[in-house]
Amino acid sequence: MPTINNFLKGFQDGLPGMKDYQHASRLYIDNNHKLMPKQKFLFHVVFNTDETLFVDGFGAHERYELNMLVKACDLPKYDLSLEEKVQYNKKMYTATRIAYEPVNITFHDDHADTVNAFWKKYYEYNIADSIGMNNDLTISNTKDDYYDFGSARATTKFGLDTPKVRRKPYLKGIEIFVLHKQRFTSMTLVNPVIGSFAHDDLDQADGAGVMNNTMQILYETVIYKSGIVNKNNVPGFATIHYDNAPSPLTVLGGGTNSIFGPGGVVDGIGSVIRNVQSGNILGAILTASNTYNNAKKIKKKDVKEELKGIAKEGVLEVGKQAGTITNPVAQFSVGAAVAAGAVIATARGTADNTNQSDNTVITNPLPNTADFLTADESFNLVSNDTDIRDEIAAGLYYKDIGSRKSLTVAESDVEYTGSSDNVKTVYTNKAITDIRKLVTEGYIKINRQTQNVEIATEKASL
Repeated sequence: MPTINNFLKGFQDGLPGMKDYQHASRLYIDNNHKLMPKQKFLFHVVFNTDETLFVDGFGAHERYELNMLVKACDLPKYDLSLEEKVQYNKKMYTATRIAYEPVNITFHDDHADTVNAFWKKYYEYNIADSIGMNNDLTISNTKDDYYDFGSARATTKFGLDTPKVRRKPYLKGIEIFVLHKQRFTSMTLVNPVIGSFAHDDLDQADGAGVMNNTMQILYETVIYKSGIVNKNNVPGFATIHYDNAPSPLTVLGGGTNSIFGPGGVVDGIGSVIRNVQSGNILGAILTASNTYNNAKKIKKKDVKEELKGIAKEGVLEVGKQAGTITNPVAQFSVGAAVAAGAVIATARGTADNTNQSDNTVITNPLPNTADFLTADESFNLVSNDTDIRDEIAAGLYYKDIGSRKSLTVAESDVEYTGSSDNVKTVYTNKAITDIRKLVTEGYIKINRQTQNVEIATEKASL
């Protein structure tokens, strides 16, 4: 006779009858959150203006501040005009033209009048109503002198009757960067013009409101790009008014007393090695110091609790490979860091393409071949250099396996080091077959002079 005990025993035998939420969330967390939706508040807008047209043009910091004062921004929208054709009773649709919908941008109306100054420059450069023009086409301080007599009267122009409107445009382009996972997708509005500009309303009864400026942009076309977020690819990003202090959860910010978690001892040792390999000796010293101080605070009971949830041979080998638990970085020198590079590799990430079934839609058309090897040169180097091939293979292992297990890069590298020869063979072969694609997409860069490998990290604080 069936009993409740027999029913519960079915779950204990490993039957797939009771599962947690993970089977429904894999769509968004697999492949390092590859298919997770982007967040609306992560964006950056860049206004490319020609400040040489003015004697008192914006400085570099003022231009950066203008970009940062964007409160909200529309992305481009397209409207295709179609005509219905009937051929032998079969309906077909033919595109006749494309219309680019205006983009609305909302600014904060700041106390420094940065946004108002930008509009004033654009307004006075293209519209002659608020200023006067002399015969030599210079701006005059005089107002409308229509009723002046004799030679005292200057030539005053109004409306669009200004020769400057047919010269270089003041607003050359607008770049909208959508930020996600330390990467960006940019949409550049080509030859933009301001269709409308509106200041905010004033209201004495509104004591909590803040003022905005709104602007509507019309443009000729859109150019798409993508890449890795840095100061070179995204102008003005993290340049001024940006908190560069490291997080207290990271090793440089002090780190934590954890063994395997972010900012812990294993992550700290990996950070030291990454800094040494990249030439950041000061960062390596600071990281080693913080890791050593945190390691001294670890208690045995805390180590036992942390090891309970970790049942991997590779991670258990950390105690053998990286020193004792109580003092894993004692007498840690530059030479020791380089020697340990074979055990704990550098932070790395790879392309979001595990099964080779999807293609990157947006790519970077202009790789830096002056400082870094091309795709073919990288392929030849990886084919002949086993050390570089193993380094890239460990990064591919993190992408396919480590990230799906929510491991840090250091944990993933240790697990890969302790994996079987068959697993290593699979990923070393994959490093050779995928190297051209990874270099083309900008995920891997190999320095032409030093042959140092730079692998873009897709996960924050790895």
